[in-house]
Amino acid sequence: MKVIEMNHVKKSFGNKEVLKDISFAVEEGEVVSIIGPSGSGKSTLLRCATFLERMDGGTITYMNEEVVREHLGRSVYPTQKQLRQVCNCFGLVFQNFNLFPHYSVLKNIMDAPMSIQKRNEKEVYEEVKELLLKVGLSDKENAYPCELSGGQQQRVAIARALAMKPKMLYFDEPTSALDPELTAEILKIMKELAAENMTMVIVTHEIDFAKAVSDRVIFMDEGVIVEEGSPRDVIDHPRNLRTQEFLKKLNY
Repeated sequence: MKVIEMNHVKKSFGNKEVLKDISFAVEEGEVVSIIGPSGSGKSTLLRCATFLERMDGGTITYMNEEVVREHLGRSVYPTQKQLRQVCNCFGLVFQNFNLFPHYSVLKNIMDAPMSIQKRNEKEVYEEVKELLLKVGLSDKENAYPCELSGGQQQRVAIARALAMKPKMLYFDEPTSALDPELTAEILKIMKELAAENMTMVIVTHEIDFAKAVSDRVIFMDEGVIVEEGSPRDVIDHPRNLRTQEFLKKLNY
């Protein structure tokens, strides 16, 4: 089953066309990495997929249900209430963590399942303890974000996303704010999630990581999908000249 399908996505900021008629879909259990130069539209595509930006044109379907339809060439969105329900399908991990600074680690993770999903506090607490164990932060439940390293904060952010029991996770350059040692911590957790068949879409500059965990790699440039296929096809044997030039600059 396709968890998400986006068709003919268009998005402009003023006169600048950032996404130009992009279509893509992600199957359940699939790991898709999106690579490309800065300004190619990667993060904007993720922000459109998660309703943080409104598309100008195109459709979005989650779990075979059309959420954003198109009418007379323009995207038509449902009510905020309907959008909030769809948002339960996915979790989003940002590059800058976006934790609540005045909440403890525990409260950062427990807040959304309890306030949005109205789940039982005791049940959520038990699940969060398991998640903290999973991300290697069992001893940090009472700490505050300012007391944690960047890598630890990002692990809390991943646990927070997982606490909502999403069908898929989006990662928007999750390691770009971290040094190499902390980057390795995050990539290890993401590899474990991939091994558990978590559906993931990852915008990343970590080409080795994309090659290791992805079922499919998408190369974007100037608002279009230039090339997509297996890591072997796109990273090891790119056919498009633009893809070749991009990877060559990164010594691939």
